[in-house]
Amino acid sequence: MSLVRENATAMYRQIAVRLRDEIAAGLFEPSGRLPGEAEIGNRFAVSRVTVRQALDLLETEGLIVRRKGKGTFTADTRMRHPLDTLRSFHESLKLQGLNATMRHLRADLTSTPRELRDHFGEHCLVAVRLHLVDNSPVALGRSILPSALAQYDWTNAQHTPIYSILNDVVGKPVCGADVEIKATAAEGEAAAMLEVRPGTPLLVMDRRSYFADQSTAVQSTFFVRPERYSFILSHRWGG
Repeated sequence: MSLVRENATAMYRQIAVRLRDEIAAGLFEPSGRLPGEAEIGNRFAVSRVTVRQALDLLETEGLIVRRKGKGTFTADTRMRHPLDTLRSFHESLKLQGLNATMRHLRADLTSTPRELRDHFGEHCLVAVRLHLVDNSPVALGRSILPSALAQYDWTNAQHTPIYSILNDVVGKPVCGADVEIKATAAEGEAAAMLEVRPGTPLLVMDRRSYFADQSTAVQSTFFVRPERYSFILSHRWGG
């Protein structure tokens, strides 16, 4: 359906209506990212000024959010992490069809927290990774691991989930996990890497994962930007 061009002042409204309908139809799922201004302008054969007016209208209506240097996203698109399935954070994003990547920040040997010494001994490895979707940060993960993983080539494992690395090095699959969800205020490294102001509310997922013998495989904490991310728990009962 083409635009009606007789009334130039209404062009941006027509584009806004078209984009609004496409958002409602889920056309931009699962990432929620809209085409860039130039692409929208070429599609409708209008100027960027007209496109910006259309996007301004949708933003005023609360249907889209703009992220400087990142793009324009539908405001109601949410990434989902199922809590009833044993799945790595990265894998959960990938299975939703998202352009998910990881950035390895560091892996350091350090003294083991007291509550994990019976599992890891005096020393452990702390690996820190940034999770991104469409190159925009969504979560910062910190994982406490057995010191045996210190020899692993972390810099060349940007797309390898922690669970897979554990299986490769230790030779045992992760078989279960306990998960706690809470909230905190962003500070320090989490605020900087997630590109939010200190004090911004974040979701926190603490997850202790286990091998089949019930020994601890990894203790992970994920600091998550909450505006487009949901944790989902489903129950099914037989009839």
